[in-house]
Amino acid sequence: MILVDSSVWIDYFRGCVTDEVELLDRLLGVEPLLTGDLILVEVLQGFDKDTDYQTAYELLTSFEIVTLGGREIAIHAAENYRSLRRIGITVRKTIDTIIATKCIQSGYSLLHSDRDFDAFSELLGLQVVAAI
Repeated sequence: MILVDSSVWIDYFRGCVTDEVELLDRLLGVEPLLTGDLILVEVLQGFDKDTDYQTAYELLTSFEIVTLGGREIAIHAAENYRSLRRIGITVRKTIDTIIATKCIQSGYSLLHSDRDFDAFSELLGLQVVAAI
């Protein structure tokens, strides 16, 4: 299963041409995609126009929406953050730590375009979907 991060969805809805957006275009309707509750918030809160919000809402809620947090993930996310911090890597956003940890714990692959996930991939076993 592939969880699509808000970094890719935001570019997608803005009409940006990136490798990740092009990959998302190829995956839509072909691969089962997931979104997360916190990702849904991050994406939907950015729309000014009601029509754009509604379009995004309809697309994003057509996918399975997974709960990203909870007690177990919160504890593991704190441990992952501390592990990275110990070696001098500071993740900028707590939500990214939660998303990466949920993917690691659940065996999801992550499609993203956010450098905060690089350390999770390189050091903690986060599986990413490479855009080529």
